[in-house]
Amino acid sequence: MTTTPSDLWHHYGRTRAEHDRAVPDTFHWNWSQDSGPGPEVLGDLSGLVVGDLGAGSARHAAHLVVHHRPAQVVAVDASPAQYEMALDLFGHLAPCLRIVPSDAVSHLRAPTNTYDVLYSVFGALDFTDPRELLPAAAAALRPGGRLVFSTLAHYLNGAPARPDIVAAAVSAKTPEGEASTLRRWVLQEQVWMKVLDEAGFTETAVDVLESTAEGPGTADTLLVTAVR
Repeated sequence: MTTTPSDLWHHYGRTRAEHDRAVPDTFHWNWSQDSGPGPEVLGDLSGLVVGDLGAGSARHAAHLVVHHRPAQVVAVDASPAQYEMALDLFGHLAPCLRIVPSDAVSHLRAPTNTYDVLYSVFGALDFTDPRELLPAAAAALRPGGRLVFSTLAHYLNGAPARPDIVAAAVSAKTPEGEASTLRRWVLQEQVWMKVLDEAGFTETAVDVLESTAEGPGTADTLLVTAVR
């Protein structure tokens, strides 16, 4: 007998979705989602196939569909609740926006040389072992394709990022509201560079986006770019 894992993303974004159903006018990479570079980091998306890994309610993906003329954006998320929320909010943008209920690794391993661009905004790159996800991403990208993702530069409690590929347990809640944990990878810049190189990426660059706020729960952001 098998059991279905509890959806630890059930509550995420639900309050916002109740009063904000609009396609966002802006796209930010930083933790506070209020400043810094935008989708121009992805390059010209006209006519390209783009994948959002760990898309949540697909707000970033919807922005790209409406404002940047890609051929298609595929919003991938393993959470059944996030998938249903994304469909409810932005299902009307199909077929240019394709919303897929899947974990990122399984989705990327299916076809090869499928995507021109892959990106993640504190998404699957934070919550999946990079030794599994990055090789799958490299295989799914066409030669010359770009991977761009933002991730925490340090833990939200101020503790430094890890010097090795080890995940930390972070707090989460089950759909019933019970306390649980999930794994999050918060890695130093040089660790990301090394694991990207091992996965076959080149031209890797890491920029630090400093926090625009102070106090608990704030963080600097690493904005990572690489080429297949």
